[in-house]
Amino acid sequence: MIQLLVEVRPNSRQQKIEKITEGVYKIHLTAPAQEGKANRQLIELLSDHFHVAKSLIGIKAGKSAKTKVILIG
Repeated sequence: MIQLLVEVRPNSRQQKIEKITEGVYKIHLTAPAQEGKANRQLIELLSDHFHVAKSLIGIKAGKSAKTKVILIG
């Protein structure tokens, strides 16, 4: 199981993942931070990036915060 610390930037012009250090990422999302849209896009983006099923990715902490703890696996 992998644990990541992620800083999310919703409403960005483009989607991208920046690796800051091992296990710490800054992720730019085009979705707004409302009604869970940014969280859904975050899970889709991480799923593609790490080549795992979306069902294996969960938000452990920070569902409504910009800094989140993500569990993969």
